[in-house]
Amino acid sequence: MTETLANRRVLLVIGGGIAAYKALDLIRRLRERGASVCPVLTAGAQEFVTPLAAAALAGERAHTDLFDRASEAEIGHIKLARQADAVIVAPATANLMARLAGGHAADLATTVLLATTLPILIAPAMNVQMWAHPATRRNLATLEGDGVRVVGPNAGRMAEPESGPGRMAEPNEIADALETMLGADGAARPLAGRRVLVTSGPTHEPIDPVRYLANRSSGRQGHAIAEAAARAGAIVTLVSGPVTIPDPPRVTVVRVETAREMLAAVEAALPADIAVFAAAVADWRPEHEAGTKKIKKDGSGPALLPLAENPDILATIARRPSGRPPLVVGFAAETDAVLDHARAKIARKGCDLIVANDVSAEGGVMGGVANAVHLIRPDGAVESWPRLGKDEVARRLVQHLAGMLGG
Repeated sequence: MTETLANRRVLLVIGGGIAAYKALDLIRRLRERGASVCPVLTAGAQEFVTPLAAAALAGERAHTDLFDRASEAEIGHIKLARQADAVIVAPATANLMARLAGGHAADLATTVLLATTLPILIAPAMNVQMWAHPATRRNLATLEGDGVRVVGPNAGRMAEPESGPGRMAEPNEIADALETMLGADGAARPLAGRRVLVTSGPTHEPIDPVRYLANRSSGRQGHAIAEAAARAGAIVTLVSGPVTIPDPPRVTVVRVETAREMLAAVEAALPADIAVFAAAVADWRPEHEAGTKKIKKDGSGPALLPLAENPDILATIARRPSGRPPLVVGFAAETDAVLDHARAKIARKGCDLIVANDVSAEGGVMGGVANAVHLIRPDGAVESWPRLGKDEVARRLVQHLAGMLGG
């Protein structure tokens, strides 16, 4: 067996189901591929397999108790949550999935899962009816929305006299899924160790305590870029304006409201190897600072709203005299003459690449899940991509940027 997981460390959370016996074989299969495995057993898991068996196969101690005095003297659950490359939950029972989806931290396993920023892969295993139950479907959707990867379950004969979907994936299937998740199956991690800064979402410029100037950006594209960069191995900081979508996994998120706050957060996040400015920053803000009282529609409020120009974050970073990221990327959201405006913007801003798109209402890009982009270089050369899901745009863009940075 080729050691495709050499130098990788896996935290294996074993849930309390009959499929726990397969977790012992999973430890063996992971170690055959070169990984080291740290087992964590729930109380239910210990009804099916012993910590001694897991420890013997892993070649290291199996952890069971949140209140272990020796471990917790050094905040052991936090160390477990940090000192690995990935977490596998196998079997992921209906109960364990529900607790993970709900953010519970009632024992060592759930506390570690809540404390970790590592990629998580779950292998569900349960009765057919439990798998089909609306609550389990809701929990699964929540976990997938949080960035948790899922392998299985398979269909087949269950422990009880029933058949159907609910069997835990086989150990080698789980190991294969882990390799894919970590890029150990031959997929490149072209940004491993690189620092990437991404801005996303709109900014809100307050008029008074309840009103603000803003735009229709959902942040989906910027968040997808941050997640794709993290999957490519980068250390990612995401500076996000106000959005309603979940934070990407394995990304440090800095939340801001205004353009000036965003610029300050961007400068604080430097240095970076790549800076991608996907946020739709408001060009203008009210000239006068918002007061503490709502402006009334009674004739006492201003007939006009004087505006002041916001800082140009892209140009400020692209033209830094020192500490400029080697690769600075801007976005151009246009409603007409997209390529002409984008070429003018890249010349004006001094960045290395502009990602231009048509955000006119009929295209449904603002707030939508798909995008069609054009990549413009400083010499005016254009590379146009077809309409793709924003996640796929992000994946392709990250690969493109890795190539630019390396070449």
